[in-house]
Amino acid sequence: MLMDDMRVIQDRDPAAKSMWETLLYPGLHAVLWHRVAHRYYRRRKYLLARLISQVARFFTGIEIHPGARLGRGLFIDHGMGVVIGETAAIGENVTLFQGVTLGGTGTETGKRHPTVGNNVMIAANATLLGAIRVGDNSKIGAGSVVIRDVPPEATVVGVPGRVVRLRGKRVEGVRLDHGNLPDPVRRDLATIRRRLTVLEKEGRVVEHESPAVEDEAGNVKTSQRAHRSEKGEQIDVHRLS
Repeated sequence: MLMDDMRVIQDRDPAAKSMWETLLYPGLHAVLWHRVAHRYYRRRKYLLARLISQVARFFTGIEIHPGARLGRGLFIDHGMGVVIGETAAIGENVTLFQGVTLGGTGTETGKRHPTVGNNVMIAANATLLGAIRVGDNSKIGAGSVVIRDVPPEATVVGVPGRVVRLRGKRVEGVRLDHGNLPDPVRRDLATIRRRLTVLEKEGRVVEHESPAVEDEAGNVKTSQRAHRSEKGEQIDVHRLS
């Protein structure tokens, strides 16, 4: 079993120059300690299991709840900041990078953490929340936040995560690039700015065309048409927000 874990690291990490070097990987230590903690957890010795997992967390920076189920061939690369919740389940030959979170969404009991299929890659700082399922052979892009099920052989990027490739075909024109993910918030803000510019121009035109009138006290006011235009502009702005 240990040799299999070491071989997995050497096969997937080009930085590992020898089998002996893989013994220094914190991801390997975290997985080995988890197996011990999980064994006690299944025997309902929860305190001892938790103690072992916390000691492993202290030395590796990887927090795996003793109740989590890990498949064979799991490779946690670098690993600092990885969090795997109690009811999470990970299939075989899965790769996790630093900062990955398999977390819950509330205080409910029962299944509340993700289930990850076989041959899945989850990139750095990706967050998967809730009792969702990630299909086999899928990829989760760096920094993605996934809150819905992912079909098999899919590629997910963004916040919230969305499928951009499915079974090798692009779902939309986005290329998976961990350093250049799409930014939907920035795109929406740009749309709002363009709309505001149009509304401001329309408002100035209406005010310019509307005749000014004087009330009985001699105060100059714009026509009702201008006031209605200004009010309509405000309504459109609130609608955009």
